[in-house]
Amino acid sequence: MRKSTSFITFLLAGMIWLVPGSVAAGNISSDLAARLARMRADEMVDVLVYFTDQLDAKQFSLPQKEVLTAGEKRIRINKALRSKAVQAQAKLKQLLLKNKARNLRSFWIVNGLAATVPVAAIQQIASQPGVARVSIDGKVKLPETTIASATADVAWNINLTLAPQLWKQGYDGSGIVIGIVDTGVDMEHQDLQARWRGGSNSWYDPNGEHLTPYDPDGHGTQVAGILVGGDVSGSAIGMAPGARWIAVKIFDDAGNASYSDIHLGFQWLLDPDNDPVTDDAPQLVNNSWGLNGLVGQCITEFQPDIQLLQASGIAVNFSAGNGGPNTGTSISPANYPESFAVGGIDAALLVTDFSSRGPSACGGAVYPALVAPAVDIRTADLTFGGLFPDSYATVSGTSFAVPHITGAMALLKNARPWITAADLRQVLTLSADDLEAPGPDNDSGYGLVNVVQALNLLDSHTCTDASGHFYFNSEGCDGGGQPGFKAIAPIMHLLLGRMIPNRHGAGSFLSSVPGNSSSPWLTPTHEVSYESTI
Repeated sequence: MRKSTSFITFLLAGMIWLVPGSVAAGNISSDLAARLARMRADEMVDVLVYFTDQLDAKQFSLPQKEVLTAGEKRIRINKALRSKAVQAQAKLKQLLLKNKARNLRSFWIVNGLAATVPVAAIQQIASQPGVARVSIDGKVKLPETTIASATADVAWNINLTLAPQLWKQGYDGSGIVIGIVDTGVDMEHQDLQARWRGGSNSWYDPNGEHLTPYDPDGHGTQVAGILVGGDVSGSAIGMAPGARWIAVKIFDDAGNASYSDIHLGFQWLLDPDNDPVTDDAPQLVNNSWGLNGLVGQCITEFQPDIQLLQASGIAVNFSAGNGGPNTGTSISPANYPESFAVGGIDAALLVTDFSSRGPSACGGAVYPALVAPAVDIRTADLTFGGLFPDSYATVSGTSFAVPHITGAMALLKNARPWITAADLRQVLTLSADDLEAPGPDNDSGYGLVNVVQALNLLDSHTCTDASGHFYFNSEGCDGGGQPGFKAIAPIMHLLLGRMIPNRHGAGSFLSSVPGNSSSPWLTPTHEVSYESTI
């Protein structure tokens, strides 16, 4: 009889996790509770644990008694984040180890832990003092890439942004470091190898699969080519060939990225050498990925990370997603207010069918912010271990639109090093060429990036404070004496309609014939989808 009673007790203990809603109490997320209800007590589950004591990024945006450089601010933020994490996580780490948790990883960027833990321990973990939430360590799938034959000039996309005109002025992105969050980068490519910053603080693989830059898929390499690629092949493929790249490979070799790996990736970008007293963070971060399976939703999982990167003076850009043409197809993290989302157009200056549309699911703002070329883009491709160092591909998708904007920011940052991340966003939106109905809209945002107009606007609205520091003020520097660009921008949009400045100087009105073939940057030539020379 005693044996039967003991068996029933054990059986009930194992079945408690099979009762729907039985674990919903406390700080367990609903998706984790649903999964636990289908699991046995002795099974293991990958979870994220977040603590209540979080650093508020807004406090670093408030006026400070002392003037800090962006680097000094990053160092201060890093130290504050680490201090909170050490204090909050110590006791829970001991509890996790006591419960035989595996794969324990700590992150200070959002004061949380990732671990593989027994189902039976979840309730105890969630009930610990200071624990805000326990949730599933979710997965993100690799973005799909369309590779097809092209009939556009190999440099049409670069010319369309007017980047070559800034190159002629000596601004090619030199001195700027761009962080790439993607599938990795093939550093053996002839257009990318010399542009890697190099060193142990320039590559990070949170999955621990590769100690040096590597890309099993090609997606990240293609993005890198548009960002910083050179002209070894005879035609420029990158927006900022003078810039340097570093990369975090959030996707494993199977094409999956866990939420914990993404958090660790953002954390690494704040402090690549893991030394809070040195500043080696990139000025810009390019993200050509998103939560594609959750279209039209506001998933705030990574919002604190983006807020802290922004507070640290780092501009964070995202592809808008390929969920179009319907409205309300924004994706996270691109639809966060702190992110800068970029949609796609073709050579005819038309928003592509696949480009995701707004409004943003996170607050209803205009989405995307800007558009850039996203169809038939020639860029670097996998070299297969250096066997084909001159390998190129022609690709399509908003993944390849956002590098144009990140590259444009690198050019402006090179030209005017004092410009802030927030100013870069404002300057690019205010100076963009309006493509749709007058004013911003949820198809093309504020319009097509125009780096020449952006630099001109920046120079015409550069002010100096009492300490002699430069800053951008869209309203003008004299406290109201001049109207300021913000005041006249709506009028300009109304007057211009779809008047797109000719990318070689004179004006060209394209409202009646979008993609007018007389436009010199739209002259078509044949281009194959994949090139390699043996």
